Amino acid sequence: MLTRGRRIVIRGALGFLALINRIRALRAPAPDTSTVRILLLHAYGMGGTIRTSINLAGHLARTRDVEIISLVRTAEEPFFTIPPGVRVTFLDDRTVPRGRVAQYLARRPSRLVPPEEKAYGTMNLLTDLRLVLRLRRMRSGVVIGTRPGINLILTLFAPPGVLTVGQEHVTYDSHAPELQAAIKRRYGRFDAFATLTEADLKHYRKALKARPPKRLVRIPNAVPHLAGDVSSLEEKVVIGIGRFARAKGFDRLVNAWKTVAAAHPDWVLRIYGAGLPEREERLRTRIDDAGLAGSVQLMGSSPEIGVELSKSSIYAVSSRYEGFGMTILEAMSKGVPVVSFDCPHGPREIISHEHDGLLVRSEKAAALGAAISRVIDDEALRREMGANALRTASAYRMDVIGPRWEALLADLETPGDAEPEPAVAG
Repeated sequence: MLTRGRRIVIRGALGFLALINRIRALRAPAPDTSTVRILLLHAYGMGGTIRTSINLAGHLARTRDVEIISLVRTAEEPFFTIPPGVRVTFLDDRTVPRGRVAQYLARRPSRLVPPEEKAYGTMNLLTDLRLVLRLRRMRSGVVIGTRPGINLILTLFAPPGVLTVGQEHVTYDSHAPELQAAIKRRYGRFDAFATLTEADLKHYRKALKARPPKRLVRIPNAVPHLAGDVSSLEEKVVIGIGRFARAKGFDRLVNAWKTVAAAHPDWVLRIYGAGLPEREERLRTRIDDAGLAGSVQLMGSSPEIGVELSKSSIYAVSSRYEGFGMTILEAMSKGVPVVSFDCPHGPREIISHEHDGLLVRSEKAAALGAAISRVIDDEALRREMGANALRTASAYRMDVIGPRWEALLADLETPGDAEPEPAVAG
């Protein structure tokens, strides 16, 4: 709860900022999308948001000046390859010693990000101040935010003349009520806001009905080009991919594998990913307690996940929720059929049940295991779904999705509040 004095200070600061913005708006340039800046939490990390944002940056860099602004740097080298023409800058480089003032600020919690935001622990007063200063120095171009904590700062501090685009990579329903309330208050300030799925687009239309952004659209992620051949579907390998977090449901996948291993002891489950050491240890303990050591293998992270997918025959998704499900498309791009829980919201918008994969509507692990076993037993079904998966993935290539971003950016340069092209709205 804010004290009365602090509320007065905040109102005064925001009022002063509004005055400055009115003055700057008088000489703001015409809308310009030749420069694009993408804000990421940690560009050198691993994860779907990072991979797809870097993929988008590479596409836009063919015709634009593109910069990825990373709030933090925690690794010497990027996990994913940075495309030609894309610059990466860091606001808080944690691989080098900080100065005394920076160290002091870094020990203080963020004042601009709600504690309910999952990245709250990574952000701090130093990242707050440096991001605000970076935004206020901008004079034109487009800035794309990629998560709520960044988006909320962007809606407050982006100056006139800078076009703002918010992106959401997880479902609206997965956010805490306090975060949803902040989203309802501020996201209407965006020039455009993009969701990945049709279901989430509907949720945001409802949530932002009182004050919608100028453009509210759905643009799915594009599947990146991955090393590795199309799978032969002959290897007795099922693969799972993701960070070790509750959302990914690897505890459920291990439980499901009990059913599979009992019927098919010659098959193995390989899980690629990483996370907090204590989460990995809990997962290893679960595997050992289930008597699945050797049958379930924790493979760590791999920058060449396409190669690993090409050596698998089934991709299993045990998530409790998915903002989109980028790894589903990556598996499909290698001709690998997908067996997934029908969780909110991504899988059902990508997978056509019985066509390129199976959707398991029950939330029970045994049901997921039974579906995996069905695809193992029925080679003809596996090959048919694998061939269809290749066709499904082709609709998400960058040469298909990229033009939708180009159309949105072109629309942002149009004066007024015109509706986006149907191809963009999805």
